[in-house]
Amino acid sequence: MTDDAYLFLLDDASAPLGVAPAAVGDLACMETPAVRAWLDAYGSTPASPYLRLLPPEETAAIPEGAERLPVPLSDEELSRVRHRMAPEPLARVEEELLAYRDCAEGRDGLIGRALAAGVPPHRIAELTGVDPATVTAEAGG
Repeated sequence: MTDDAYLFLLDDASAPLGVAPAAVGDLACMETPAVRAWLDAYGSTPASPYLRLLPPEETAAIPEGAERLPVPLSDEELSRVRHRMAPEPLARVEEELLAYRDCAEGRDGLIGRALAAGVPPHRIAELTGVDPATVTAEAGG
């Protein structure tokens, strides 16, 4: 397995393989000289229906003989590619997980403010569902 995602060109635009880069949103790699030169060499564009992208764990599915180019993606870009490839029911659950992560992201700051305001650690644990040891560690640290 490779650590790079791959851009590749399909012979049949209706094949359900990979994701069109244009459907994922802005990708930094699409603006690089290497990708631009590769697209130009094959007479393609970033919006071509034949152009597809696969994450590293799926690159074995690229058809034999297909023109391909490894491209680095940021963690956020790779997450968008994987999300776009997920079947609809799975994509909905992934959206819920992302929403939870966003809600939990400021947890430590909130716990710190609650402690500073005088809310007892046991009450913070009760209200948030956070492990009391985590709250106590926040109080000491």
